Amino acid sequence: MTLRLSVIGTGYLGATHAACMAELGFEVIGLDVDPAKIELLSSGRVPFYEPGLDEVLARNIEAGRLRFTTSWQEAAEFGDVHFICVGTPQTAGAQRADMSQVFGSVTSLAPHLGAGDLVVGKSTVPVGTAAELEQLLDEQAAEGVEIAWNPEFLREGFAVEDTLHPDRLVVGVRSQRAEELLREVYAPVIAEGTPFLVTDFPTAELVKVAANSFLATKISFINAMAEVCEAAGADVTKLAEAIGYDPRIGNRFLAAGLGFGGGCLPKDIRAFMARAGELGADEAVAFLREVDQINLRRRAHTVDLAREELGGTLRDRRVTVLGATFKPDSDDVRDSPSLDVAVAISNAGADVVVHDPKGLVNAERVYPHMTYVPDLSTALDGAELVILGTEWREYRDLDPATIEGAVAGKCIIDARNALDPERWRAAGWTYRALGRPTA
Repeated sequence: MTLRLSVIGTGYLGATHAACMAELGFEVIGLDVDPAKIELLSSGRVPFYEPGLDEVLARNIEAGRLRFTTSWQEAAEFGDVHFICVGTPQTAGAQRADMSQVFGSVTSLAPHLGAGDLVVGKSTVPVGTAAELEQLLDEQAAEGVEIAWNPEFLREGFAVEDTLHPDRLVVGVRSQRAEELLREVYAPVIAEGTPFLVTDFPTAELVKVAANSFLATKISFINAMAEVCEAAGADVTKLAEAIGYDPRIGNRFLAAGLGFGGGCLPKDIRAFMARAGELGADEAVAFLREVDQINLRRRAHTVDLAREELGGTLRDRRVTVLGATFKPDSDDVRDSPSLDVAVAISNAGADVVVHDPKGLVNAERVYPHMTYVPDLSTALDGAELVILGTEWREYRDLDPATIEGAVAGKCIIDARNALDPERWRAAGWTYRALGRPTA
């Protein structure tokens, strides 16, 4: 029998996973409780920006391998393997993860599952979640329904590639049968040589948060070095290049700047700290508090640099912020460092204009009081200060000589260390960057 798959939740993770599993040749049904989202996906349109996903989605809908529904019963009866891909945001007013969508999804799915079905968690969850869900399924689902954990490792902007050609697959299982089912699901990927790691539940649950904590630590380390470099008059970009040649360190995630944001790293390390505290292991991850604080200090420091460059006050000064998303090639503005800087400068009394190639609609939903301009030339018009907050290619390719006629002041803060300082200074601009000498 050919396996059929259901994907529960059609946000960033779920829509990508559903489309890519269909691309691998499976019949797939995606479920969401939002009828508008289901209607959009069913028409072949993606409700967010992710390079290449719209083509994969449309191709597999047209081929008849992929469809969407709002019916729990339809999804449960269709699939043999059911992937839980719902969100686990940070709880309002606390650090721990909000698990309501995960438990709500499994509770809604359970009564409709058939004997022998496999429920596979992909959401990032606190360690111990799989065991709790296993008990829930034992109480509410048909006999023989199992659970497994298969964490995702997607990078926004590369999600299709990371799903179809991942650098590793991790599955936490209780039985040989669950392992065999997941080997069948991922057979085309495994055939490419992708490592397939089989673990217990707790290890599989910890892999994603451990990986994100390590990456966050590496980013905050180089940003801590940027603070020291500024105090000493050193250049953090050269420092990073030098230590990156050490194969034990490597040069990835050593780009000093505004730091990390988005829907994963910030909330994942905070939820990890909260869960470690519940387990009595809070001292083991106490360093993550400083990792978080270093990251947030970069945003405040950029605001301070802006104030310094504008003579000590931001009030009534015209500032253009380039970038609203937390990273390029995405429309995701969750915990965006660039957008946070824009809001802080606006709150200090400045006239702030924000430009972004893809993220303005989402940014305006979150901060409707800000000014968003879709045309780059118009956004730069009259700016006394320009801040590069997200390293989109079109910003990295800007010609300082070409845009000088639009701005009122030739001053730029490169908060991502993405520009060539010599080129900008040669064009007569005052160039400031995080962790680099002033001249």
